[in-house]
Amino acid sequence: MITVSNLAIQFGKRVLYKDVNIKFTNGNIYGVIGANGAGKSTLLKAISGELEPNKGSVELGPGERLSVLDQNHFKFDNFSVMDTVLMGHEPLWKNMKDREVLYGKDEMTEEDGNRAAELEEKFVEMNGWEAESEAAQLLQHLGVKEDMHYRQMGELSNNEKVRVMLAKALFGHPDNLLLDEPTNDLDLDTVQWLEEYLSNVEQTVLVVSHDRHFLDAVSTQTVDIDFGKVTVFSGNYSFWYESSQLALRQAQNQRMKAEEKRKQLEEFIRRFSANVAKSKQTTSRKKMLEKLNVEEIRPSSRKYPGIIFQMEREPGNQILEVEGLKAVDADGTVLFDNVSFNIEKGQKTVFLSHNPKAMTALFEIINGNREQNAGTYKWGVTITTAYLPLDNTSFFESELNLVDWLSQYGAGNEVVMKSYLGRMLFSGEEVLKKVNVLSGGEKMRCMIARMQLNNANCLILDTPTNHLDLESIQAFNNNLVGFKGNILFSSHDHEFIQTVADRMIELTPKGTIDKLMQYDDYIYDETIKEQRLKMYN
Repeated sequence: MITVSNLAIQFGKRVLYKDVNIKFTNGNIYGVIGANGAGKSTLLKAISGELEPNKGSVELGPGERLSVLDQNHFKFDNFSVMDTVLMGHEPLWKNMKDREVLYGKDEMTEEDGNRAAELEEKFVEMNGWEAESEAAQLLQHLGVKEDMHYRQMGELSNNEKVRVMLAKALFGHPDNLLLDEPTNDLDLDTVQWLEEYLSNVEQTVLVVSHDRHFLDAVSTQTVDIDFGKVTVFSGNYSFWYESSQLALRQAQNQRMKAEEKRKQLEEFIRRFSANVAKSKQTTSRKKMLEKLNVEEIRPSSRKYPGIIFQMEREPGNQILEVEGLKAVDADGTVLFDNVSFNIEKGQKTVFLSHNPKAMTALFEIINGNREQNAGTYKWGVTITTAYLPLDNTSFFESELNLVDWLSQYGAGNEVVMKSYLGRMLFSGEEVLKKVNVLSGGEKMRCMIARMQLNNANCLILDTPTNHLDLESIQAFNNNLVGFKGNILFSSHDHEFIQTVADRMIELTPKGTIDKLMQYDDYIYDETIKEQRLKMYN
């Protein structure tokens, strides 16, 4: 349990929020949402003690332990992977170090003997003898192989470090858990495991994430940071989003009577309660939604970008033919081999792989930016493409302002360029910022504006939700669902894949798995699971 009392945080004259009074209780998972800069990560830092609030206090339940997903991936470079995970349980780790010191002595005094007995008793209470085994299981589930468990953290890639830090946060079943973007750099299978793991915890958990499916799968309540306040709502992200959109439509309809509004909101709550996602938490979620006061539902102050892809030309029947394509990484790793497929008109295809480099290699090849190691590809003569690459660094190595930068990629005067930037939430003096000082999210919005200029009939998107906030992801997702052309994409966002894609093509070193179906059906199909195992082993 975490009790936040009269919390206030401000930076200079800017007040993030004040008078925050919330009790986060055991058995609940709170999804923390808010626009970029609203103070989601700041709230977690204040709760963890990393940040001193301007006012107020944070208290844990008596004797409870708090664990945090550490964002500093270099902090433990001089420790082994196993020791790093064990450090997640601080009392146990201290006990182990104290025991080492005592048992390292040449001779032990009577006092040392008594102290050793105390430490051994505590060690057993904390399940110390099983600690390494439990840590190893966590690491395995998170995709860290056994041969890496005793290597130094400094030898690991950033992706591998992320997984170890997550294992460290989860280790030892802490009473309270703070997770800031826990799904970053995780593949879809690992995210699925984490969803199942968290759905069964009895602790108090606060999660900040841009992954909507993940928030929906694990959250029992939503903590919304908006209007300079921190408010807890019953239900998950989808419930919050749909209800806030309904409230916005009602607010825009000035003629709607109060009683009519109430009936509409109550019907929405009943409908949503009946369709809560399957999980251990379904019953408690449904009860919370049924108790929800309709006055709690109101429009959000969030701004959603206007992401609108339009086709200038109707595509013909021949879209893309790929035959026997192969790609090998610089270190000799075969990313994929014997890849053949024919994209049909109107298909929205997601490309999957255990190795994320495989999708990037494919997209770079079919865009003419990389040579394949074998095979051929051929675009239809009517096809025009717009490509969103994974790495956009080279596009922003410039002193140009946003208007001049965007003008390089399409026809139109300054007013036209400003209108495209305005859709992507750049307004006023912002459009005169130099592109080389933009944040990751701002660069992604610029790249999306650049794509819109093309009016292409085939969109190629390599992990398009990277660096975007929930509002941009939602707007992007909504437009792609209705896009009439072809889409070839990769993503770590479950909801994005499930709602956009109608075809799955998994790239493996032994060929492809190619299915016309939705993502949920694909990942839960037992026959496909067996096929995937054979293709990678």
